[in-house]
Amino acid sequence: MAGLRERKKQQTRQHISDVATRLFLERGFVTVTVAEVADAADVSVNTVYNYFPAKEDLFFDREEEVVDLPSRRVRERGPGQSAADALLGGLRQDVEERSSRVGLQGGYDRFLQVIQAAPTLQSRLMGMQIRMSGRLAETLRGEAGAGPDDHTPEVVAGQLMLLYGIAFRTVAHGTAEGASEDDIARLLLEKLDTLERLYGDEVRGYLRRPA
Repeated sequence: MAGLRERKKQQTRQHISDVATRLFLERGFVTVTVAEVADAADVSVNTVYNYFPAKEDLFFDREEEVVDLPSRRVRERGPGQSAADALLGGLRQDVEERSSRVGLQGGYDRFLQVIQAAPTLQSRLMGMQIRMSGRLAETLRGEAGAGPDDHTPEVVAGQLMLLYGIAFRTVAHGTAEGASEDDIARLLLEKLDTLERLYGDEVRGYLRRPA
């Protein structure tokens, strides 16, 4: 029964999120109220807040997954892979698969427009990027068994986060310019290759697992 209840809760959460996303993309984040989301999803306002404590949570409903992605890829790196290998490999795979994780999907231009028109979403996005970097640093520190006076994990995390900054800017700029997904993907892969080449040996080899 517990499993069934949990599945129903997840279905309700996803339904509310899907309805909210549709309304935000159609009308903008600022103009849509939580009450309107609740009405369109056929639930109470309290139910919406039970699943999404803040209105911004409705828009960034996968925030925790996004924040944890670089850390998860480091934790799950394979034999012979370094932290940089894991993140570069994951990003390249996302690009090649035209994954929504890097914005290579139809409708991403409207998604960006909604964010640009809502200061609270811009602030939330910045906060997510800070959390992502901080969590990656914590993951690297834990994996390395580094002490509190060792600044290497934090510095390496900052270097590796450049990958995600470049990916976001490249896709956002290309989308705004009307470039095709294939052209954006090609350009992004070229930039990832350049950044990998410019990384020093210590960053490229940090936390390499034995083959």
